[in-house]
Amino acid sequence: MISVDDFRAEARTWLPAHLDRRGTATADPHTAEHVAEHRAIQRRLFDGGFAGLTWPAEYGGRGLTAEHARVFQEEAAGFVTADFGILSVTTFGSCVPTMIRHATPEFLARHVPRVLRGEELWCQFFSEPAAGSDLAGVQTRATRTDEGWRLDGAKIWSSLAHLADWGMCLVRTNWDVPKHKGLTWFGVPTDAPGLTVRPIRQIGGSSEFCEEFLDAVPVPDAERIGEIDRGWSVTSTLLVFERGAGRPGAVETPDEPAPMPADLMAVARDSGRLGDPAVRQRIASAHVEVYVVAQLKARIATMSRLGKADAGVAAYGKLGLAGATAARARAGLEIGGASAVAWEVGTGGAAAHSFLESKKPAIAGGTEQMQRNGIAERVLGLPRERAVDVDLPFVEVLRRAREW
Repeated sequence: MISVDDFRAEARTWLPAHLDRRGTATADPHTAEHVAEHRAIQRRLFDGGFAGLTWPAEYGGRGLTAEHARVFQEEAAGFVTADFGILSVTTFGSCVPTMIRHATPEFLARHVPRVLRGEELWCQFFSEPAAGSDLAGVQTRATRTDEGWRLDGAKIWSSLAHLADWGMCLVRTNWDVPKHKGLTWFGVPTDAPGLTVRPIRQIGGSSEFCEEFLDAVPVPDAERIGEIDRGWSVTSTLLVFERGAGRPGAVETPDEPAPMPADLMAVARDSGRLGDPAVRQRIASAHVEVYVVAQLKARIATMSRLGKADAGVAAYGKLGLAGATAARARAGLEIGGASAVAWEVGTGGAAAHSFLESKKPAIAGGTEQMQRNGIAERVLGLPRERAVDVDLPFVEVLRRAREW
């Protein structure tokens, strides 16, 4: 294995010759045009040997350590690297790491190199209209066919599914066992016949989330991820990654805080309150909270690497991020006052928009209440809330629900 120092020298030579310098302007990564442009950047990273640094070499990665990945992040900070927004998180941070732990070698050999080349981006077909916080209650049905499986049902809150190539889909394959024991995961192409992907317009004006309708969608058994009816173990792995623990290449020890929050500084400057001691203290508090959450998530990532973090431990990071995001958004409105909620067309609105979007981390990927439940039960060892449906066959749970 190449030494960290030699790898740093390799990256330092390669980066300026193949990537553009990062400017001050930032583009919205959630557009088809941006995604197409950054697929090409991802391919350059792959061709140069800088994609999937910690992923297994047999599937196109480099098989290096987290320290190598940290070094590359440091060296690449001033360059434009591939950024697919939320799809970067779901593809590289959640879906593929979960696949590496549970999918067959044939599945991984087929998909992981395509991901590393920028040819496949993955979203999650997870929640359903009647199964969000209770993920084990999914009702999308997988039926055996001569060719493999047929999927029927509906999914919702899938981030950027309309820009993704594949969805990692949780379905029910057995209705006659308790709900946690009859689940299976499949990879489903987003252009599969019978699959409709529909963006949902949100309160802030964006359409980050989508809903999907599956009508006799054919899926070969070769696209199955994990064992039949044992999908809850795959789900548990995915939840740990989704909540930010153990992502390959994550910087585990952020030594220095990031710069002071430019958005809050701008709001204070525009409202003429940058010199107000109370306002400056509010900005500093938000800045410190963001740094504390970064340290918390770094600690959780270290625990995960050491095999000491489960979904309950990972929930601390998710809960901390939700609180920090909401507090920072409130700070923008408090500092800006009237100018933060009313403005001339084309001249402002950033603080108000941030506030409207700020509750997403408290809901997406599991609500704050579910994170607290996970911490209480898995970490603190408190008794579980009484549930009457855990040991019943799922078909019986549905029958009783109709009679209530």
